[in-house]
Amino acid sequence: MNQGFVKVGSVTPNVRVADCEYNAKEIIRVLRVCERKKVKIVVFPELCVTGYTCGDLFLQSTLLESAKSALGKIIKATEQMELLALIGIPVMVNGKLYNAAAVVQKGELLGIVTKKHIPNYVEFYEARYFAIGSDETTYATFYLGDEVFEDVPVGTKILFQCENMPELVLGVDICEDVWVTIPPSSYHALVGATVIANLSASDEITGKDVYRRDLICGQSARAVCGYIYADAGEGESSTDLVFAGHNLIVENGIVLKESKRFKNELIISELDIERILSERRKMNTFLCKDPMEEGYDVIAFHYDEIDKTNLTRKFAKLPFIPEKEEDRKRCFEEILEIQAMALKKRLSHTNCANAVIGISGGLDSTLALLVTVKAFDMLKLSREDIIAVTMPCFGTSDRTYQNALTLVGELGVTLKEINIGEAVKLHLEQIGHEAGLHDITYENAQARERTQVLMDLANKYDAMVIGTGDMSELALGWATYNGDHMSMYGVNASIPKTMVRHLVKYYAEISKNKVLKKVLIDVIDTPVSPELLPLEEGVIAQKTEDIVGPYELHDFFLYYIIRYGFSPAKVFRLAVMTFEEEYNKKTIYHWLYTFYKRFFSQQFKRSCLPDGPKVGSVSLSPRGDWRMPSDACVSIWLRELESVKKAYHID
Repeated sequence: MNQGFVKVGSVTPNVRVADCEYNAKEIIRVLRVCERKKVKIVVFPELCVTGYTCGDLFLQSTLLESAKSALGKIIKATEQMELLALIGIPVMVNGKLYNAAAVVQKGELLGIVTKKHIPNYVEFYEARYFAIGSDETTYATFYLGDEVFEDVPVGTKILFQCENMPELVLGVDICEDVWVTIPPSSYHALVGATVIANLSASDEITGKDVYRRDLICGQSARAVCGYIYADAGEGESSTDLVFAGHNLIVENGIVLKESKRFKNELIISELDIERILSERRKMNTFLCKDPMEEGYDVIAFHYDEIDKTNLTRKFAKLPFIPEKEEDRKRCFEEILEIQAMALKKRLSHTNCANAVIGISGGLDSTLALLVTVKAFDMLKLSREDIIAVTMPCFGTSDRTYQNALTLVGELGVTLKEINIGEAVKLHLEQIGHEAGLHDITYENAQARERTQVLMDLANKYDAMVIGTGDMSELALGWATYNGDHMSMYGVNASIPKTMVRHLVKYYAEISKNKVLKKVLIDVIDTPVSPELLPLEEGVIAQKTEDIVGPYELHDFFLYYIIRYGFSPAKVFRLAVMTFEEEYNKKTIYHWLYTFYKRFFSQQFKRSCLPDGPKVGSVSLSPRGDWRMPSDACVSIWLRELESVKKAYHID
């Protein structure tokens, strides 16, 4: 469970209606499987000890006594088990019968959580048997077979907190509880529950699985929690109802694991409690309350082993890019629309009918030009009033130069070519720069000359300079201060490099212009480079990813560091697991170290960025998502990385 991960399971056991002895054996069998798999929390379906569909048999004392005996055997079987198990059972307390969840661990009955919302409509008639769970916790004695459990808390307002991982706080819904207007889990979350277990028996009808999935995802997202949903399965299917065993493990609205319906299954994944807390920490609308003041009882439990959570869940290599193809199309359409609408608003507000953009034949300037064209089309302005400026210099390759010319021609914008070579040479000579010395001064002089040309042209044509730099470059500080770092509006400001590539590719795929499609594909295939160093035999000599590292790694780091505030050790662990086939540990460590060093040292560039639209969940705008002092010290992050280096035996 180190770094906030806790392994959880949701299971539909094989049950027989009203056969408590058989059901107890099945539950114990599954518990043993879960224990071997190092599961820390496992949730069983509603009333699984007896079966949900017992009907009037719930009024038979024989069934209820058998259920008590079965629960005693189950608790006994957990004596040597670490896991926390939630088991559905009917429970008699003070003369009332409750639909309840028994929470057990290490041979102890920690508590009984009762169902608060009792459905009594259409196929449901639970009010015939079960009382409404009370918000007032009572303490009862339970005689379960040979075992006696005294002072067991019973009620709806009970939480279970791990002593040696206090951020892990468990609350309980029971089936209908999550279908009501304000589920109990909403209140549980507001008093600290980070994980919700739902013991359910939701019968299956056509289309209900989609609604059920959306319901659980929605509640997990609203409550900002992990949600473990266990559903009754085919053993319950009787008389008029069919149950499908639709189990779900959800985190912050995202499905981590889902069972196949109509097949009794155990599903396992790992909830990230640290990620959940990170989301809550930055949401000042998530109004936390004191559980004691709200009438809750908090029951402590303990894990002997918390440092060995092997991860089975996967993390996307490209976290900014949707994994499903159908989601990608929608995402790319929306991003292009947001970028263009933002620029449209700025052009309209300033009464600006002209734009100037530096076009290099590279990815960023290509995307910026495509967005500018889209904005002009929205405003019904002539594309000819977009002045695309190519400024070849010492490192410009014929490939990028020709691609820039073709791109401009096919989009119907105005081309302006200004060779800046002589101007840069004169400038370098005037400041006394040694001829032939290709250092940072040599490189940045070209970037600043290009920006000066663009700004002056904007003045000349009463135009707006459109920025091309992307978010990955801003994170790494891979921009010349007051050079390509500056513009009048940065349309790519919150687009990571991996997303830039996919957006250009998407534009190529939907384009009906074969020439444009071909040039866009070649732009994608061209190595990323600022082209500030002389060519080597006509080929690009300066490749960005050779210098600062692979953008797929940096975008992965960026996402988990900024979006969730993960520690260096955790980011490293996730990256090693995700990119094990592409990069070894030493390589990942090197570039993660580079990321932290550059990210902290280059904040001063981000502190004075031009305006630019936010399009996703991560932005580095100093006026929006990211407000960091320019002189913040990186030492504690690097110290943690040093400990990672030792722990993973990296030379």
